[in-house]
Amino acid sequence: MKVLALKIDVDTWRGTREGVPRLAELLQRHGADATFLFSLGPDHTGRAIKRAFRPGFMKKVSRTSVLEHYGLRTLLFGTLLPGPHIARTCASILRDIENAGFETGIHTWDHVKWQDHVVKRPARWTHAEMNKAHDAYREIFGHDAPTHGAAGWQINEAALRQEAAWGMRYAADTRGSHPFVPVFANGETGCPQLPGTLPTLDELIGIGHITSDNVAEHLLQITQTDNPTGHVFTLHAELEGMKLLPVFDTLLTGWRQQGYRLTSLAGYFAGFDTATLPKGRVGQGSVSGRSGTLAVQLPVNQDS
Repeated sequence: MKVLALKIDVDTWRGTREGVPRLAELLQRHGADATFLFSLGPDHTGRAIKRAFRPGFMKKVSRTSVLEHYGLRTLLFGTLLPGPHIARTCASILRDIENAGFETGIHTWDHVKWQDHVVKRPARWTHAEMNKAHDAYREIFGHDAPTHGAAGWQINEAALRQEAAWGMRYAADTRGSHPFVPVFANGETGCPQLPGTLPTLDELIGIGHITSDNVAEHLLQITQTDNPTGHVFTLHAELEGMKLLPVFDTLLTGWRQQGYRLTSLAGYFAGFDTATLPKGRVGQGSVSGRSGTLAVQLPVNQDS
């Protein structure tokens, strides 16, 4: 059977409160599984305004209508409004997701802070941010997180090593074509990576003729041909859990019709033998429809 893993990134307080329950209900209605990755610290979404000076960022904003999807209040958090603390105010929602049978994991502590700075920050900074998220997750769920998916697909070697030190069996921090074991410059390896293989909706909408009305059809055309190792699709509680919920509903129906088993990262990883996974490097690269660079899968002998 063809396999498609659903990875849900939860970036904001509003996405946690409103988008997450809606997505859980829709997934249950379709009999689909998924992994929810939570941001656990303060919501400082408004501080992302600094990205306006990055090449391509404003073009992406104009395509995907950030104000429409995130709301004005969220876009003021961390600037004109204090950022609400997600783990402290939404703990019951997070526990409800795990109690409903979904896999949960760590996305980040402070989404904007991590996404904007981690690539250039040292190990000490990285460990401090990750440990805050780790401690918050453990306090909520009573156990360690099974997986980690980096905010904005931004990661550094210290973070990759920390995942292995925590004993995580797999992580989803990168974009690429198939699962792999990351190799560091000194030859050591990290825990297996399950890279996102499909474009996200916000990377597609506004490109050429693609709109929110036909983006599901476009993505289903891509998945009509199966990837030999299956697919990992990343969605966001703030998008597919809200304005784009009907689009995601259409995708779930379409993927079922195409013969996919819709599963979590855990369910997807269970289909692989870790000992036989190919090795690769984690480097910086670009992805069509997304501004800036992000962590991508590279061959072992290729530098970013």
